Amino acid sequence: MEIRVYSIEKKEEYQKIIDEFIKQSKQFANVQNITIFNKTIAKSNTPKTYSEVFERYLNGFNIALSPEGKLLDSMQFAKLINNKSNINFFIGGAWGLEDSFKQRCDTTISLTPLTLSHKIAKLVLFEQIFRGLAINHNHPYHK
Repeated sequence: MEIRVYSIEKKEEYQKIIDEFIKQSKQFANVQNITIFNKTIAKSNTPKTYSEVFERYLNGFNIALSPEGKLLDSMQFAKLINNKSNINFFIGGAWGLEDSFKQRCDTTISLTPLTLSHKIAKLVLFEQIFRGLAINHNHPYHK
């Protein structure tokens, strides 16, 4: 199983914690943290730029993160990622993702009805990826 998290981010704020969740997930899947940032993104103030950057990575089962997405509990999240061999998550920057990009994804989810910075959302996503994998493999992490 391959799981990739693509995000727009200038600086990794929570890298140590994310790396720990990636390490814990390795027993179940190959989880990757792919951060994209360049001059075009730095000058952008539109979700179109983020969506254009992510276009080339649309393959397998694609999940966009967005405040308008479906709210899932941890069991539903585990079911969403179960039995998939190639999963891509997309987290836009401060301007989010274009509706047309989200429509090209297989689904769009929201991690919470609260407004989170994309950096915090990314950290929560990595924890939920590990939790979902643990649930799917009957690991005791999810109590």
